[in-house]
Amino acid sequence: MPQSAGIKSTTIFQFHNGQRKERTDTVACEEPLEIKLAFGKEVQREHRSLAITMRTPGQDEALAIGFLFTEGIIGQASEVIGVRHVGQALSPESEKNILLVELSPDTLVDFEQLSRHFYTSSSCGVCGKASIEMLRAVNLYYPRHGFPTYSPKQIQQFPWQMMDHQPIFEQTGGIHAAAAFDEQGQLLCLQEDVGRHNAMDKLIGQTMRTGDFPMRNQAVMVSGRLSFELVQKAAMAGVPLLAAVGAPSSLAVELAESHGMTLIGFLRGRRFNVYTGVERVVV
Repeated sequence: MPQSAGIKSTTIFQFHNGQRKERTDTVACEEPLEIKLAFGKEVQREHRSLAITMRTPGQDEALAIGFLFTEGIIGQASEVIGVRHVGQALSPESEKNILLVELSPDTLVDFEQLSRHFYTSSSCGVCGKASIEMLRAVNLYYPRHGFPTYSPKQIQQFPWQMMDHQPIFEQTGGIHAAAAFDEQGQLLCLQEDVGRHNAMDKLIGQTMRTGDFPMRNQAVMVSGRLSFELVQKAAMAGVPLLAAVGAPSSLAVELAESHGMTLIGFLRGRRFNVYTGVERVVV
């Protein structure tokens, strides 16, 4: 099987029944990506570092655009006028690990407010209600009430469709995925990354780039569990139905309910649990 991008080979020692065997294995790549912004009027352009995230290389432009959207910095893809790697050519890795995003001159960026936001969102003990109120202050693409609808059979097919489009997971078993489905339950787009938040940002960013945005007519499924942050990102993009193979947190359920989203957990085989928005699942 040819090796996919985002994968590295490594030598391991495998033990079975007390016997040791040396062999080659594959692991998912994890490298830092620094996102820099160029913003301001043409005669007063500023260049500043915004964030560093650990990600699987590939679809970096989509990741950056999705990240900027879910952090409330941009509201649409047209506010980004250019994206390019600007790393120093010290090594093939470092050359691709710094990304400069050029924003339109009319896009306002308040770095003082962004710094406070990043600190709050990464700290522990933030009140759930306060977090939800913060989200309501951000421009959102709310999903349509009760639409679209899906049958249980369509929803049960989400994981199987994803399995056929996860080359890195197939070779490593160590990566997350986020996928979008149309109103007929057919796979539209899938993104992989070692970070489940990055996979969601890549999916949102790629959808913004292709123009099928907001995502009011699309269901999304993610690997792993459903955290508050994943529901928050989906809510901002207008996603009406969010599913996962794992469990949701209490705050994820509360946030999904407050924004009229359908939240599905433990989607495995022929079973799944609907925590909010059951009206979109039509028997």
